[in-house]
Amino acid sequence: MTEFLHQASFGLMIFSAIIAIVVSIERIIFSGMNLRRAKLIMTSFDSTQIPISTLLGSDVVSEMVQKLIDDKNKNYAPSVQQDRADAAFIHAKDELSARLWILDTIVTAAPLMGLLGTIFGIVDTFLALSKSGMSDPAGVSAGIGTALYATALGISIALVGLFAFNYLSDRNERIGEHLKMLILRL
Repeated sequence: MTEFLHQASFGLMIFSAIIAIVVSIERIIFSGMNLRRAKLIMTSFDSTQIPISTLLGSDVVSEMVQKLIDDKNKNYAPSVQQDRADAAFIHAKDELSARLWILDTIVTAAPLMGLLGTIFGIVDTFLALSKSGMSDPAGVSAGIGTALYATALGISIALVGLFAFNYLSDRNERIGEHLKMLILRL
């Protein structure tokens, strides 16, 4: 039974690693597209007289800018325009940080899953020892060494996930700063 639990913890860690990789790749592509769009719109304010509407696409930044333009054209009171701009900004920030909680959870849980796998592996080794006695110290060392792979895997998953999470959080902050500047300019 403990061998099964030991293997199940490895399977769960591999599954978590795959999910972390998929979420990281999707979020990197998503944030990259939005960061490029925000920079493009910001530079258009400074350098050319190209209408902003021609620079908009189907991303979160474009949605927010389009809402700001629509609200400006509706001649709302300044306080209403500010409230609507704040709402558009909050919506954009929520979209940018969507699914980052998954990475945060995996970063927290992966070392714990690794430790759990190690515990099951060591229990399995001790159960094998109790059945056969202390006849093979090399076998015991090998069993414990194998059990420690679970800890190493869990920590490795957490480290890679932490780098991805921090990278994406930094990118989202930069996009957020561009969005704030766009709100001020529109």
